[in-house]
Amino acid sequence: MAKLFATLPGSNTEVVLERTAPTAAWQLVGAPAADVTRIGPSQFSVLLNGRSHRVLILKEDRENRTLRLRIGGRTCTVKLEEEQDRLMRTLGLDKATRKAGDLKAPMPGLVLNVLVKPGDAVKKNDPVLVLEAMKMENVIKAPGDATVKAVAAEKGKPVEKGQLLISFA
Repeated sequence: MAKLFATLPGSNTEVVLERTAPTAAWQLVGAPAADVTRIGPSQFSVLLNGRSHRVLILKEDRENRTLRLRIGGRTCTVKLEEEQDRLMRTLGLDKATRKAGDLKAPMPGLVLNVLVKPGDAVKKNDPVLVLEAMKMENVIKAPGDATVKAVAAEKGKPVEKGQLLISFA
């Protein structure tokens, strides 16, 4: 059984969700079951306690584990935390510096700009490269604190998904 903790910024209220299997639906703990129906891309109809709510996922930030939602006419950002993350934070292990390894292209595209060079020190989430994919500019960020060892990507050159972009030491 897995648990997920959801918190609204500025609120002490925490919602606990639970599921019994990796493919099972998340259920609210200590609350009646909600009837959730997908009505479109990122749109859901939620029936809870006899009331219908329209929920639209505006933005999902997996790296920072947040969801920006519009529920009815209100917009909010929800912070998500898994049981393992909570344990790591409780033990103080979330503060450990994560070293970056190789950075690979998350999708095929065209390198518009390389923002670092070998020897540069970067912090987690620092922009290191701009990749154009599907007519959108995507800022690729450093996965952790590190020093740039080598830059394999070249400005103006295409890259394939999984291709090495930058190596870190």
